Amino acid sequence: MTVSLEQLRRCHIAVDLGAARTRVFVKGAGLVVDEPSAAAVNTRTGALIAVGQFAEQMTGRTPDYIRVVRPVSGGTVVDIEMAQRMLRHLLGEKLRRALRRKPRLRAAACTPHDADPLAQRAAVETMVGLGARRVELVDTLIAAAVGCGLPVERPEATMILVCGAATTQVAVLSLGSIVTAQRIPVGGEAIDHAIVQHLRHQHELMLPSQSVRPLQLALSGNGLTPHGPESTEIHGRDVATGLARSVQVDTAAVRNAIHTPLTAVLDGIGKVLRDCPPDLVADLADRGIMMVGGSALLPGLDQMLRDATGMPVHIAERPDVCAVLGLGAMLEGKIQPLVLDPLSG
Repeated sequence: MTVSLEQLRRCHIAVDLGAARTRVFVKGAGLVVDEPSAAAVNTRTGALIAVGQFAEQMTGRTPDYIRVVRPVSGGTVVDIEMAQRMLRHLLGEKLRRALRRKPRLRAAACTPHDADPLAQRAAVETMVGLGARRVELVDTLIAAAVGCGLPVERPEATMILVCGAATTQVAVLSLGSIVTAQRIPVGGEAIDHAIVQHLRHQHELMLPSQSVRPLQLALSGNGLTPHGPESTEIHGRDVATGLARSVQVDTAAVRNAIHTPLTAVLDGIGKVLRDCPPDLVADLADRGIMMVGGSALLPGLDQMLRDATGMPVHIAERPDVCAVLGLGAMLEGKIQPLVLDPLSG
């Protein structure tokens, strides 16, 4: 691990700043924040109008002088000041006062695999803005593996696929460390974009940005898996006339549109398996792949991976919050390192 469990046990707060959602775990209180990573700003005055869910609902519905910004992109903080302001408002005054009473506040934060020094520095600066005196950075892959109950500390191979909004990370873990890993710049947003483009080109229909996720959920019962109905009705705006219109969409065609960006994910999994020692690959044939992250719930994705790899594929019980719950488990000392008895010579 990038940081020792002993250091993590001294931390008071754990933060998972994702491109789609921000989650905060406080030692002794559990998961206290799980909100979209969005903030609405008045561009004339610089005042913060809303954060989280309310700001997300404003997307595409604001006048010119109100802008909805996302301070995190691809798991990396791109606007440190806005990320600090958003976190402060999400935590609330009462919780901030409780944290301020701690004389030496320590924080832990998730960082994507192979995050460059600039991205790591941005994560640290964001936590320092909350009053943290010391910040420990933990690889998202290890935090997520701990959070979904994989035996990370054992000398056995475990494969994890973290399906985020902007990126997908895949890794093989053994003995508490990453053996081999890949970060693929394809996530839930790329899949959303593929659906929007398909509807625009095939049906000349523009879909509202906030309708893409409900559409996927609607399709999940209607045929994104091969067993559902062949078509479903979608409402949107006509590209030519600008008027509201409904069309019957072939679910098989939507499924094919989704598969296109996912081929990059399959390539990434193949590369990780090729770089992995044969003994560990043999372990994976029985254990398979564990999927975590918000996009892991995309209907049909697990079956597609099963068909492509021939390996068992499991979805974690609460895939969207695995990383922050894993960090929280480390903070509260629930994870014990593998202790080897010294060999007596």
